[in-house]
Amino acid sequence: MQTKKQMSDRQPPVSAEEQAARRNLLVQDVIERTGITEGMIAELVTRFYARVQQDALLAPIFTRVQDWDDHLARLKNFWSSVVLTTGRYHGQPMRTHLPLPVAGDHFDRWLDLFEKTAREVCPPAAAAHFIDKARRIADSFEMATATQAGRIASPRHIFRS
Repeated sequence: MQTKKQMSDRQPPVSAEEQAARRNLLVQDVIERTGITEGMIAELVTRFYARVQQDALLAPIFTRVQDWDDHLARLKNFWSSVVLTTGRYHGQPMRTHLPLPVAGDHFDRWLDLFEKTAREVCPPAAAAHFIDKARRIADSFEMATATQAGRIASPRHIFRS
């Protein structure tokens, strides 16, 4: 049971307008620190997935994609949410990707291509921000796929040079 003091310390609910204003501040902060724009996200995603579709190791994983225009639009929203904190992506990427037949070499290749593309498309601060997020995503997905298979995996991409 809460005391009167604990109940009076509670903050009133934040309105939708306040939430939007806070999100805008976060987005603007990331843009100012990194120079990332929606156009940059679109260019990176487009170039990167064009490479993925041509890659001998990764292309077979992506044959499940029926509509690449729709898929790229979703990925642009995903990366906007990840790097700019825009909240534009609404989905469950882990649930979607867990059934895929991927292993460590797939994550390594995905990161190799992603990092190369980020460094080509983005200025250094933006590329570093994208790469940090991509490494965290790769580690998270790799650990989840290992867990699902009854194995234990540790993060191995976050500190790669």
